[in-house]
Order: sequence, then C-alpha cells, then structure tokens
Amino acid sequence: MIKLNDFTDAAILVKQNQELVVDKIKLPNSLEIGQVLVKVCTSGICGSQIGEITGAKGKDNYLPHLLGHEGAGIVLDIGPGVKTLAVGDQVVLHWRKGSGLQSETPKYTWRGKNLNAGWVTTFNRHAVVSENRCTVVPLGTDMELSSLFGCAITTGFGVVENNAKIFMGESVVVFGAGGIGLNIIQALSLSSAYPIIAVDLYDSKLKLAKNFGASHLINSRKTNFREEINKILNPNSLNVFIDNTGLKEIIEMGYEVLSAKGRLILVGVPRHNSDIKIHSLPMHFGKSIEGSHGGESIPNEDIPRYLKLFNNGIWNINGLVTERFKLEEINYAIKEMQEGNTAGRIIINL
Repeated sequence: MIKLNDFTDAAILVKQNQELVVDKIKLPNSLEIGQVLVKVCTSGICGSQIGEITGAKGKDNYLPHLLGHEGAGIVLDIGPGVKTLAVGDQVVLHWRKGSGLQSETPKYTWRGKNLNAGWVTTFNRHAVVSENRCTVVPLGTDMELSSLFGCAITTGFGVVENNAKIFMGESVVVFGAGGIGLNIIQALSLSSAYPIIAVDLYDSKLKLAKNFGASHLINSRKTNFREEINKILNPNSLNVFIDNTGLKEIIEMGYEVLSAKGRLILVGVPRHNSDIKIHSLPMHFGKSIEGSHGGESIPNEDIPRYLKLFNNGIWNINGLVTERFKLEEINYAIKEMQEGNTAGRIIINL
C-alpha cells in the first residue's frame, strides 16, 4: 500500500492550452492538521477543468498544478484533528466545502520542484485532501456514482433546488445538456417542471436529455431557437432559463426570451474577457439573474439526501456516464469532451 513520501501517478497542467503531462509526483512527507490521504478510484471531468486548461478565467499564476474536483476513493490515512473520517472510509471528493476542518493545501513535488494543488484534486491516483472536501458514503456504493456526487449531481440538483427554486408546472429551458445539464433536467423532472426544454448542438446529447426527463428538444445548430421555443410556449412566457454554456450571446438571448418575472440562472462561466449586455429595466419589475456556485450545495447534507433517493429508485444514472478512460488516456478524454464527441459524463478510472 502506498504511504506518505511515496510516488504516485498524476496528470499535471504545466502550460495553458497544452496537453496535461502524466508523470510521477511525490506525496508530502506528512499530513498536516485537517488533511487526509485518499486512494482515488474514479474521477469525472468537469467543464471547469477544461476552463482551467484553456485559460477561461485568464492567466494561471499557479502553474504547474494538479487538477480535478469530483471523485471517489478510500481513506488511507488521516492527519491531526480529523474527526469526520476514518481509515477505510469510502468518500466522495468534492470542491464545495462540507463538514470538518479546512486544511492547508498539500505540498507535492514533481521533478524535484514544488507542485501546486488545491484542497482537492482527483487527476492523481493518490491525493492529500482537506477533510471538508470529503464526505463519507456507505462502503460498496458504486464508485462512478460516488464521483458524480462530487460535482455533476450535486451541482445539477442544487441549481434546481437552491438557484432556480422551481415550482410545479413552471416552464424551463436548459441550454447545454452535458453532464451537469442532464442532472439539472433530471432534477427538474423530479420537481414536476413543465415543459422542460433541452437545447444543445448535438443530437446524441438531446437523446440522453429525453431519457432524463426533457419534454421537448431543440437542436440549436439545425434550427432557430427563438422560432422553436415560440412553437412550444407563448412568446415571453418562459419562467426559467438555465444556461450551462457561459456564452454571452446565449445568456443575452436567455434574458430576452424570459417572461416579465422570469429567472435567468447562470451555471456556465463566461470567459474572463466576455461581458454580457442587457437592458436592466425589467429587473426593477421582477426579472432576475442569478449566478450559481456549484448549485450552492452543502455536500455533507445533500449527498446523503440524494443517495437515499437513488437507493429507493427515485432517480438513476443509467446512461449518464458514456465513456470511461484510464489516467494515461486523459488527454484523449479531454479532447473528446472539447469536441463534443461524448454525450454524457466521462469517467477516469485510476
């Protein structure tokens, strides 16, 4: 079994807009207060990692560094002060703060130099993680499901519960039916929204959206979105528009097509140099815009709640994971995601 101060494999972002470097890194010599050593078994790839690689938020001042913020694994060791976890626990790894201590960030080395990392990383076979980025789930819980609780599921469900605050029968457009979008759609279906209109560029993603509860599908590459939505709803009667793309033109359009008191929910993050332009007067009379931060989820509370529903057959992940790769294949997996060749979530098996 691997120990502290040993080497492990990881995918490293060395330079923006270049492939990750898969190499050996050295674990810290010891665990600091609130740190946990985890054997990472599975990791999802989220759009946030694509944004880090491509510089969506601007210059990266922490290169080289590790990546990944949704995963699942087994606790191998715990540091001083850790009380919510024990050796042998199966955990979800998440970027939103949960219960327990927030530690210092870990001190890895790579090729004899310091290697930066955040409070959680999942593109490495073994990771030193802050206690409050780990939530225990029952041993034997499916590892793919567990990793999706790190972001895709909790963000998607949280957007519906905490940001959009959906009422039964409200009309919703979900623009972008990727990993998070599909979970938004499933949560909308559980909330009895109607109609649930999924919009995407790819028919493969729309087919999945239908399986997860979308009542209407629009391929915005093949048809005119405004014309299609007006066939489904009366003009300017849409209650909620949820954007997963972060594209300014989509955000602006979403704002325009909403009803007088409609809610625009921003899940996708625009690039650092991309500002939206809107006519703000309607906001004085009820129209609103809200940016989501991981669905405002509280992992240690929400994961057990959602898992209970899953275990009782209320919702499912059948078809949500559409491709699986090894760590050594991660650059190909990222390319597949960037080019839209995968319909659902990609899982990396470590």
